[in-house]
Amino acid sequence: MKILVLNAGSSSQKSCLYEIQPHTDLSTPLEPLWEASIDWTVSDEYGLLKVFANGQKRKIDLPLDNKRDGILIMLETITHGHTKVLSSLDDIDIIGHRIVHGGRSYSRSCIITPEVEQTIKDLIPLAPNHHPAHLEGIKAIALTLPQTPQVAVFDTAFHSSIPPKAKIYPLPYQWYERGIQRYGFHGISHGYVSQRAAQILGKPMEDLKIISCHLGNGSSVTAIKNGHSIDTSMGFTPLEGLMMGTRCGSIDPAILLHLMDEYGYDYGQLNQLLNKESGLLGVSQISADVRSIISAIANGNHQAQLALDIFTHRVTSVIGSMIPGLGGLDVLIFTAGIGENSPLIREQVCSQFSFLNLKLDREKNQGKCLDRNIANPDSSVAIITIKTQEDWAIALQTLPFCPKES
Repeated sequence: MKILVLNAGSSSQKSCLYEIQPHTDLSTPLEPLWEASIDWTVSDEYGLLKVFANGQKRKIDLPLDNKRDGILIMLETITHGHTKVLSSLDDIDIIGHRIVHGGRSYSRSCIITPEVEQTIKDLIPLAPNHHPAHLEGIKAIALTLPQTPQVAVFDTAFHSSIPPKAKIYPLPYQWYERGIQRYGFHGISHGYVSQRAAQILGKPMEDLKIISCHLGNGSSVTAIKNGHSIDTSMGFTPLEGLMMGTRCGSIDPAILLHLMDEYGYDYGQLNQLLNKESGLLGVSQISADVRSIISAIANGNHQAQLALDIFTHRVTSVIGSMIPGLGGLDVLIFTAGIGENSPLIREQVCSQFSFLNLKLDREKNQGKCLDRNIANPDSSVAIITIKTQEDWAIALQTLPFCPKES
């Protein structure tokens, strides 16, 4: 079976093509036949497509004004040029899409129908940075492969196990009955890395008390007990929780009332402020990228230092708030762009939990540390950096929907 995965983020598009044989060992991620990524923020003038297949790399500039065309250009590299791996796109059996928000309607993966597509559209206000990109991918595939089934794999599904005490907001109960609740996000990633951590440690996931830190342009922390999500930092939308690249995370809601009353802000202005102009970018006034902020700190920029300090403070605060619900902590996971690649942030976060006898091995932290325990041997808590394999996890959840071969 050939499975194409489209994983649209808030500022990127990642794609992989996997070939899974009937007797393939699914416990270890396969290397994709072809993989591509689009960075829509690399320049104000163009997006950058990077493709890798057959040991060959390609880079293509894409127009920013039509992202659907960019996806079609990306798909063309599967069948043309040095990255050609298929004679025809019709050889693809099924496509799996990461969908950020399933609302209450979808707590598990499903075939994309017009009804599902409409729900994704209806939920745009709750995931404004993501759902438009998901829909562009779905429509691009429908144009190119109209007869090939598409599957929605929801980021919210992993968090459907969160108990009412953590799920329901302290608002009038009728608002919960109308669907306002904590849904949680990055569930595909949190689910994968928690399983991978158990595999690395050689222990059943059901026996581990885990906190997973998915730190990237979008960031969230999840508490996992007995193999299930019991709490997470993102909520009704991906805006709640940690400080992020351009998102503010949790703030006093009265701030919004104040901005409306004193400065005349409307919905559109507030949405832009909270989702696009806040977070690391808003505080630092430099960048939403941690790498640029750390570079600015090295050059003595105090505002960049403040942005980083707020970020790590909020991560540690959320981790600390989740430990009582778990009844302890066995494993602390770092994953995603920042979690996997920033030794500084891992060190700063871990330094706040020495009272738990959590001890980071600084030498391991600075070296090649993906998919390994970087804690000291005498640490009471395992500290594991894991390369999140969302694409592989999406492929595995798409596989059961593959058409049966006749």
